[in-house]
Amino acid sequence: MDGVNNTSPLTFLKGHGTENDFVILPDPDNVVDLPASTVARLCDRRAGIGGDGLLHVVRSAAHPEAKAMAGEAEWFMDYRNSDGSIAEMCGNGVRVFAGYLQRAGLVEEGDLAIATRGGVKKAHIAKSGDITVSMGRAVLPEEGVTVEVEGRSWPARNVNMGNPHAVAFVEDLAHAGELRSVPPYSPAAVYPEGVNVEFVVDRGPGHVAMRVYERGSGETRSCGTGACAVAVAAARRDGTDPAVTGAPVTYTVDLPGGTLVITEFPDGEIEMTGPAVIVAEGVIDPALLETVETAMA
Repeated sequence: MDGVNNTSPLTFLKGHGTENDFVILPDPDNVVDLPASTVARLCDRRAGIGGDGLLHVVRSAAHPEAKAMAGEAEWFMDYRNSDGSIAEMCGNGVRVFAGYLQRAGLVEEGDLAIATRGGVKKAHIAKSGDITVSMGRAVLPEEGVTVEVEGRSWPARNVNMGNPHAVAFVEDLAHAGELRSVPPYSPAAVYPEGVNVEFVVDRGPGHVAMRVYERGSGETRSCGTGACAVAVAAARRDGTDPAVTGAPVTYTVDLPGGTLVITEFPDGEIEMTGPAVIVAEGVIDPALLETVETAMA
């Protein structure tokens, strides 16, 4: 980044996808300096705006990590976790990102492409307002882990959706515990950069419910890539792997913040459909950012 003085007023929006909420920071030319401390303050629910993460809206051509994708996608979702760390992807974030672009008049209803650190994601904005995102293909490493909470343990399926997931099928979602910190898992070497952990119960045929601990954010009301990972793991468990059956498989996934519909196709492509809501727009008080800079000095 070239950087600008963060004492200049910054416009922001607040949005959510199935209650996975985000601070949205439009910055087309990538001139806003966003150290981890600033992101964490903006996402702080008591001292900032509050959010599970931050969507930094940048033109792909203006960001060094996205320039190579500029020919496919005009806009880059520079996603940050609520602790300020950088993440590869966020499925709910992509939907909210697309919803913001439409609200701002930067894209229209229909198909669009969005660059992420997990690659270019295709999205479709329907007349109903629901947004479908092509989440790419899952990678299923052979190495799994055992997850343990309060004396109970479960084997967890290793699923990578551009970011790492460990999916554990449990008898009761309460068994996940408080999820204030990452659930212990072993061997730790399977996820050297940390992991998102999903706890899943069955609700009926093709219907599951989940809770999730998101790496860098704690328990969240929803996780799009997590819902996709859960659907992929459930299909393998249920013997409905589309690559084997030759038929698409769809799972309804209930999360604390709402419901997502996940479809996996025989070629491995995964689509996620759900809502995206923009709830507020405003201006960040420059003093908020000055406080961060002073504290870090």
